[in-house]
Amino acid sequence: MIKSMTGYGRAYHETDRFDVTVEVKTLNSKYLDAGIKLPRLFGDREIEVRQLISEKLQRGKVSLSIDFKGKGELGGEPTVNEDLLKAYYQIYHKLAQEVEATHQNLFRLAAQSPDVLLPTAQENADNQTWHEVRAVIEQALETCNQFRIQEGTALEKDFTNAAANIRSALDSIQERVPARDQKLREKLKNQVNENFGKEIDENRFEQELIYYLEKLDINEEVVRLTNHLEYFTQVLGQQNVHGKKLGFISQEIGREINTIGSKANDAHIQRYVVGMKEDLEKIKEQVLNVL
Repeated sequence: MIKSMTGYGRAYHETDRFDVTVEVKTLNSKYLDAGIKLPRLFGDREIEVRQLISEKLQRGKVSLSIDFKGKGELGGEPTVNEDLLKAYYQIYHKLAQEVEATHQNLFRLAAQSPDVLLPTAQENADNQTWHEVRAVIEQALETCNQFRIQEGTALEKDFTNAAANIRSALDSIQERVPARDQKLREKLKNQVNENFGKEIDENRFEQELIYYLEKLDINEEVVRLTNHLEYFTQVLGQQNVHGKKLGFISQEIGREINTIGSKANDAHIQRYVVGMKEDLEKIKEQVLNVL
C-alpha cells in the first residue's frame, strides 16, 4: 500500500465551553518538517502535538493550526487598553476638526479600533479541555492520513501504468534487434565492397561482424531491466511501501535504459528508449511524493 505525502485533514468540535477547529496540510519532504500554530492557551503542549504528528504522519512538510474560541471563563473577560483608546480618540478628533466633520460617534469608533479591547484568557488550559482538544487533533491527523492513502492509490496506478509502458517498449526493442542486426550487416558489407572490392574473406568478415555486434548486444541489459521492473512491481504490492526504496529501484531502471540507448544504433530503438525515459521520469517525479 502506497501513502502519498500530500494530504489534508480538518476536524471541528463544539462544546458549551469552547469551539475548536484543527486543520492539517501536508506536502512532500525528505524529513518531518512540522509547522505548528497553537493558541497561547496550549503553548505548553507543543512537544506533545509534535509527537502526535510524528506518530500519525511520520514524514513530510506538515502545517497544523488550531483555532480555539473559548466561552465563559475560557473566553476571558476583555480588558481595555486605555492609552490606546485615548490615542485613537485624539487622532480621530483632530482629523474631524481638520475636515470640519461632526464629532459624533468618535468614542465608539475609537473603542472599535484594533487592539483596544483585548480578551484575557487563561495562561494554560486545564487537563479536561486539553484532553478534548487533543482528540480533535487526532481526528484531523487521521483524516489527513486517510487522504494520503487515497492519494497513494492514485499514485500506485500511475506507477503500474508507467512500468507497464516501459515493459512494453522493452518487448518492442527486443523484436527490433534482429532487423537492426541485419541492417548493420548489410551496411557494413556494402561499405567493405565499396572500399575493398568484392574479393573479401567471408569468414573474416563474419568474425569482424560478430565482434561488432557483440559490442551492441543488449541481452544483459534486457535481463537486468526486466528484473528491476518485476521488483518494482513487487514492491508496489507490499503492505508498507517506502518512497526511498522505489527511488533506488528507479535509479537502477534508468541505468539500464541509458545503456540500451547508448547501444541502440537504430532510430526505431532510440524512439522506444525516449518513450521509456519519459515514463521513468514520471515515476521519479511521483516517487518524491511517496511516504
